[in-house]
Amino acid sequence: MKISTLPVLLSRHPQVESAEGVCYGRQNMTLKAGWEPIASGLLTLAKGIGCSIIYTSPSMRCLAVARKLAEHSSLPVSQDERLQELNFGQWEGMTWADVPHEALDSWAADPEGFFPPGGESGINLRERVQSFWEDLIRAARPALVISHGGPLRLLDGLARGIRPDLLAPSMPQGSSRLYYVSV
Repeated sequence: MKISTLPVLLSRHPQVESAEGVCYGRQNMTLKAGWEPIASGLLTLAKGIGCSIIYTSPSMRCLAVARKLAEHSSLPVSQDERLQELNFGQWEGMTWADVPHEALDSWAADPEGFFPPGGESGINLRERVQSFWEDLIRAARPALVISHGGPLRLLDGLARGIRPDLLAPSMPQGSSRLYYVSV
């Protein structure tokens, strides 16, 4: 039986340690103590929508949550490189205050075309997230997607059926949004 709407639960990893004011991008970051109740609530939501798979960024802060959920359910976990955060290149590990102001202005003026030194552009992020989304829709399996602020900005727009905006506000860390997507 073909479903007409697909439940997709988008979730941003819980808060991380020592991240205030830091551009950490793809760096491995430790989740702040006490994140487990967030995973428990997420599992309740996932079960409630009939979730059949967990897609996750391979980043340890996302993967730890996915593995915790898998321990307490029969849900398979699929790591997908396309769900990684934007590669901030040489900016990773710097405080935002130390990133040259002119570079941040250039990024804000052209979020798709700009790329940090040694990093990737917004268009690269958009292309890989769009590719993931198309595969998710094609698979038509109720899913939980655990990722980062950048990819989730785009996934949120795709789930709502609007043009994704790289400058849209990020989902707060540890939050989730449920969508029923037409397929």
